[in-house]
Amino acid sequence: MMKRFLLFCFVLIQFQSFAQLKLARLFSDHVVLQRQKPVPVWGWAKPKEKVTVTLAGQKQMATADASGKWLVKFTPMEAGGPHQLTVTAKSGKLEVNDILMGEVWLCSGQSNMEWPVQQADNFKVEKKNADFPQIRHFFVAHDVTLQPQSDLTSGEWKICNEANVGHFTAIGFFFARELYQKLNIPIGLLHSSWGGSQLEGWLSKEAMLSHEELKPVAETLPKTWEEADALLDLKVRKQLLKSDVTPTLADEKKYTEAGYDFSKWLNAGSPLGQWDWKGIWMFRGKGFMARTVEISEDMIGQPTVLGLGIQDSFNEIYVNGQLVSQGIMEGTRRISLPANTWKNGNNQLVVKFGNMVQLPWYGLGVNGTPEDLLVSTKDSKISLANGWYLMPSFAEPHTYNHSSNNVATTIYNGMIAPLVPFAIRGSLWYQGESNAGRAYQYRQTFPLMINDWRQRWNDEFSFYFVQLSSFGAYQNSNQGSDWAELREAQTMTLSLPKTGMAVTTDVGNPNDIHPTNKQEVGHRLALIALKSNYGMDVLHSGPMYESVTFEEDRALVTFDYTGEGLVAKDKFGYLKGFEIAGEDRVFYYAKAEIIGDKVEVYHPKVTKPKAVRYGWANAPEDANLFNSEGLPAGPFRTDDWPGKTLGKKFE
Repeated sequence: MMKRFLLFCFVLIQFQSFAQLKLARLFSDHVVLQRQKPVPVWGWAKPKEKVTVTLAGQKQMATADASGKWLVKFTPMEAGGPHQLTVTAKSGKLEVNDILMGEVWLCSGQSNMEWPVQQADNFKVEKKNADFPQIRHFFVAHDVTLQPQSDLTSGEWKICNEANVGHFTAIGFFFARELYQKLNIPIGLLHSSWGGSQLEGWLSKEAMLSHEELKPVAETLPKTWEEADALLDLKVRKQLLKSDVTPTLADEKKYTEAGYDFSKWLNAGSPLGQWDWKGIWMFRGKGFMARTVEISEDMIGQPTVLGLGIQDSFNEIYVNGQLVSQGIMEGTRRISLPANTWKNGNNQLVVKFGNMVQLPWYGLGVNGTPEDLLVSTKDSKISLANGWYLMPSFAEPHTYNHSSNNVATTIYNGMIAPLVPFAIRGSLWYQGESNAGRAYQYRQTFPLMINDWRQRWNDEFSFYFVQLSSFGAYQNSNQGSDWAELREAQTMTLSLPKTGMAVTTDVGNPNDIHPTNKQEVGHRLALIALKSNYGMDVLHSGPMYESVTFEEDRALVTFDYTGEGLVAKDKFGYLKGFEIAGEDRVFYYAKAEIIGDKVEVYHPKVTKPKAVRYGWANAPEDANLFNSEGLPAGPFRTDDWPGKTLGKKFE
């Protein structure tokens, strides 16, 4: 009887959820709808219930299907408003007010797209000049689901003003502002991005199944989060322990004993920051960090201070197998140790700790600055800023946060599927940093995603993306660069119709993966849209490699999009950033000279050149070839010699 009663209650609840007349969350006050395209509007009602929907003088009828879903399509309309949307049925009536018809752009990717206006350059000035009531922004909250969702659980359209603009996507806003100022047409930004996300999370399962290398992953996707967590736990254990065996408490007790070899743990260098970004993804539990500390003889007989940054969980601190401190310390930790705690020479320092308490989302990790990590006496100091090894505790209870990169397809399911088929002009995309280690595969997966989204929308909408900026080292081509190979994959994706790319290597920051000059990035994307979508006579690209010819000891490189001419952005007028190699594939930094719309490249050690590269580094700071309109040349290579990410695949 009880089972029948519970089943009846479940069916009643399901029916009641269907019975409530409802619009998809995107259709709320202040929404911007796409002009000049059919406008789909959808929602839910009682199964088989008739629904009447009116918008801007148009009326459409629909009948809800067996699941309660209904959809209507309005004929294309021109820019304007405000309009009102009404939905009526026997089960109720809904109204949406202050609707504008204009241009809608989907903004997606990882953190550089998510980066808000309030963290971009000149925010104080920008927000004082942000009174653009016809620019609106909808933020799609972070969500991962194992099955595609039919609707969003939260979100609303925000009008652009001083109070709201700080939370808008910076690149999206600066793009929208330029479009609005040039077109005087309402602009809607549908913002769905997630910092650190890999492209595979944004793919549908159907797209993965269609791809030979991704199909095995798609066929074994977990059906529950418990299964997903178990698979991730196995993956992390194999990665760190080189085994699928789970350590016991007795095994992990040895971690703190004198003489234990922790050199096979994860070599993290600095302990600062979340473990999520050090290769231990979304682990939540206890963990160990350890390093060798070399102590001089004159420090042994003195009291010392051990600085371990900021970590407010319960800590146990071991020196050479001896527990020297335990407990909770808030703020910057300075632990006083008595004389003779250390021995002369190498010492083992092991710290066992748990998730942050005041920042529970942070998980395992240490905050502070490198200067907060030290061993000191009154006369001397030893830095502990680097040289650390990490290992989570698999023997003690632990969990995994359900986040962007745990399982492929899950961002698409939670943050893209509910948007389909909301009418848009196109998409802006800034992502790739998290896929740089698989750059060759990105040549396939990036176009796969673009085609997948277009197929879901049944619309070959415009797709414009930002090429990776400059961050990290300035390698030479003999060392290789995964970021350069990712930029190459992005450039190759321009073979798809209705795509465009903004080159940004000149406005990056080698020391920060989040360059703050988002104004220029938005501007360069706007140039592409103004040219390609709105018919304006503007140069929308910097010089792009077209061809190369080799004549004796010289290479002559030809470019497209040279505008009024090529220029070297350098006070001395010299070109930099070029390399040249012969048959031995050894590259040399080359001399380069602009000759008309071409660049001549040579080096005295390369008598028979076979390849030229430009800007081929993670952070090619010196690369300074531009057109006279001020747009930078895209990095390129003329060869197809194997790169460092060849064969690296998503698992």
